[in-house]
Amino acid sequence: MKIHALRLSLASSLLALTACAATATLPSDSSSPLTGTAPQAPVQTAPLPASAENATAQAPVWAFETSDLPLDPAFKVGRLDNGMRYIIRNNGTPAGQAKVQLYIGSGSLSERDEERGLAHFIEHMAFNGSTHVPEGEMVKLLEREGLAFGADTNASTGFESTVYKLDLPRNDPALLDTAMFLMRETASELLFDPAAVQREKGVILSERRVRDTYSFRNTVDRFRFLYPDALFPYRLPIGTKQVIENSTAQQLKALWQRLYTPENAAIVVVGDFDPAMVEAEITKHFTSWDGAPMPAKPDAGPVDLAHSGQTEIYLDPALPERITASVHGAWRDLDDTVATRQKNVLRAIGYGIINRRLQRLSRLETPPFRGAGFGTSDVFESGRTTNLVVDSNDGEWRPALAAAVAEYRRSMAQGFSASEVAEQLANLRTSLENAAAGEATRSNSAYIAEAIALLDDDRIPTTATSSLERFRAMEDMITPANIMAALREEALPLEQPLLRFQGNTAPAGGAKALRDAWEEDMAAPLSAETQATQSEFAYSDFGTPGDIVADSVEPLLGIRTLRFANGVKLNLKQTDLQQDRVLVKMRVDGGRMINTRENPLATGMVSVLPLGGLGKHSFDELQSILAGRSVGFSFSAEEEAFSMSATTTPRDLQLQLELMTAALTDPGYRSQGEAQYRRNIRNFFAAKTATPNSALSNALGGIVSDDDPRFTLAPEQSYLDLTFDKLARDIGDRLAEGAIEITLIGDIDEARAIDLVSRTLGALPPRETEFRPYADQRQRSFTQDRSLRTIYHDGEADQALLRMSWPTSDDKDFNQTIELELLQRVMRLKLIESLREELGQTYSPGVSASESGVYDDYGTFSIAAALDVADLDDAEEAMRETVQALIDKPVDADTLLRARQPMLEAYDKALKTNSGWMGLADEAQSDPEKLRRFTEAKNVASAITPEDIANVARRYLSAKPLEIRVIPRPEAATEPGNVASQ
Repeated sequence: MKIHALRLSLASSLLALTACAATATLPSDSSSPLTGTAPQAPVQTAPLPASAENATAQAPVWAFETSDLPLDPAFKVGRLDNGMRYIIRNNGTPAGQAKVQLYIGSGSLSERDEERGLAHFIEHMAFNGSTHVPEGEMVKLLEREGLAFGADTNASTGFESTVYKLDLPRNDPALLDTAMFLMRETASELLFDPAAVQREKGVILSERRVRDTYSFRNTVDRFRFLYPDALFPYRLPIGTKQVIENSTAQQLKALWQRLYTPENAAIVVVGDFDPAMVEAEITKHFTSWDGAPMPAKPDAGPVDLAHSGQTEIYLDPALPERITASVHGAWRDLDDTVATRQKNVLRAIGYGIINRRLQRLSRLETPPFRGAGFGTSDVFESGRTTNLVVDSNDGEWRPALAAAVAEYRRSMAQGFSASEVAEQLANLRTSLENAAAGEATRSNSAYIAEAIALLDDDRIPTTATSSLERFRAMEDMITPANIMAALREEALPLEQPLLRFQGNTAPAGGAKALRDAWEEDMAAPLSAETQATQSEFAYSDFGTPGDIVADSVEPLLGIRTLRFANGVKLNLKQTDLQQDRVLVKMRVDGGRMINTRENPLATGMVSVLPLGGLGKHSFDELQSILAGRSVGFSFSAEEEAFSMSATTTPRDLQLQLELMTAALTDPGYRSQGEAQYRRNIRNFFAAKTATPNSALSNALGGIVSDDDPRFTLAPEQSYLDLTFDKLARDIGDRLAEGAIEITLIGDIDEARAIDLVSRTLGALPPRETEFRPYADQRQRSFTQDRSLRTIYHDGEADQALLRMSWPTSDDKDFNQTIELELLQRVMRLKLIESLREELGQTYSPGVSASESGVYDDYGTFSIAAALDVADLDDAEEAMRETVQALIDKPVDADTLLRARQPMLEAYDKALKTNSGWMGLADEAQSDPEKLRRFTEAKNVASAITPEDIANVARRYLSAKPLEIRVIPRPEAATEPGNVASQ
């Protein structure tokens, strides 16, 4: 059996290598140097290890049957006569909704050499025709029921499993029956029509092309260096281009029949349904399924335990510098039991203390490294690896490695202090207490994750209350000695490790210098650990509590609105949607409105302001002082306001408000925050044009705005020259005097909440009572230059992006805003049909309609697609034809239904979560119009006709669009991110 311990693991890397359906997000036309591109799956080309024999295996057993851990009794589990398992859990959060998932216990590891990528290909074919559902009709059927493709209808293929996912917007028995019917079609009725297979190849190759980034090429190389004899680095779910291009319907069907068997499958249903009814539906749809025997479980390894002492240097211009030291050991086959979890708690605390020490070093005034981490990860069921990872500033790997190695050695040799244990223990205890307190309103997503973990990892879902009880029973065991003993039992000594350097410039002296440095650092004398002193939180008295001068309940949504004598506005909404949770958001006048043409980077450093700490506490001190408390500390610049947001509990609401008030009145502006900011900036600019998406994102603002400095990415040095002193001058008056609107949503006692706000924000000196109009800042233009723009990227030679944009208007005309939103949804359906389904040119076309609520008469409508360079002209023609068709002729009723129904369901779901309420209530006093619009939106959307869609398309899309092509950089184009006009 297998169990994930509470420790560092390969999970993040392996999850990111998963191939799955997804929706595209269009880049914003406002540039920021702190945004990044999420890494995705790469290509692979190398000699392959032999694949495992595909013999049959015994049917899986439930892990809880042989464990002393009590299964959460609300989970109903079972097995049909054909061997298919099921997991059902009734849950009412969010109310009236459910999640249905079909789990297949095989992924890309089960492929043979000639099948690499076909497990993922099968996932795509599930949406392309089955015995009772014609090609292309499954998604349409679900859209008519309000499920949006990508958001509510999705699937993913990993190394060890494939999962099909439906998020049901209603607890309608007929909709559940439809979901079960479609899952059964996927399980046993797929057709694999050769013509459909051929069309889908282009879509999969597009997905593969998009995922081929510098980050994942680095990940794959790392896996192959660390595990040269293992199977998994050569079984990436996205597959190989050669196999995909040459695959046949017969191959796909053969693999599907081999892997999609009842014993290898499970149905999971979590949501607002009677479990008995769900069980009857599962029985009705799946009892008759008869398939092949259970396929054998492949070995992801082997992991060579003797593989050590080697050094690798891997270079890419976009990669930040990192050194990793790794040692392999045997896999520890641990059943999920009380004893195993106790050991895992001890180890988690041990790893947490070491990583807290490393984190503290990274926050020094002159830090030796950007960050570092120590942990041990299971390598599937083939081995385990202990890693020390050090992220250094470019060219500074030597002092970074020395500092990290010294802290690792000091920790393992000298052990931990009682105060370090207490800090970790406080955080763990609070996490468990919060989980137990909010257990009655845990989300469907949380329970689905537990069910999949039971199937994937044999991790038993237990109640949060029982977890807390087990923790309390073992607290006496949590001593520094026991923690170190448990840690040494798992963590492997870093002797003769594999050393790997990644970055954009090779270290001086090459591999020998790295190895020599490691040996020197491991032999260096050690000093004793210096313990940090801890103080109490210094901010609790902000003056005389403020008086309330206005108190009412707005009539549309029942949000209580109050105003204090000093001008602070308070919005309250008590809900029972999530027990023991309170959402807090404070908005302060200013935000990006203070970025002017003369001073466009006024708010450039706002996001790292918390790293400067408070006047009386550094950020690192705050982490220790606030250990065991559920509070958050963030700061961001929205269009019209600065904001601080957090999720807390009723117990910690007072501290959360004190922290926010202190952040507003006494920001620390310490140099540690500046240092972290500059490190982020350097890494950002190194990867600025590394992929088509990043190149477009970073050039787009300047193109659309004719280089208005407020929306254009500035040169790197401009960001590096920013200081906290400048930030304090630029935003200080807004923090001291700007209007404040604070909103509390969730499990609140209104009287207590009002009292706490009166003692914190309400006690401050008088402030501006209204948010400033900033009339001079509300002009924003869309370029009149509609010549073709070409942006160059530094990614792979076959990668391209095509984007077309039109100016629209602001959001003052509410009906038109809803029409444009619905046009966006219609356009996406039509582009999926033309670019994906008919031409097979792109994985997921993107469409965006953005009508500004900030800038007068400004809005945009954009379409985009990630493409092969060779397909740019054909895709442009198809996109223009799609747009013209929507202008020339009203859309058909079925397409409008499929676009509108998910939109209407989204309105119905909006107030079933606290975050949905916050999205409306956070401006209940400064922008009450938003509430009225929400209450009317569904009726407005329901009344829109095909003619309305054609009219709004004709009004805005008839003009020549701004067309941007992102293509590989030619040798002559040497300046990063340069733009050419034609």
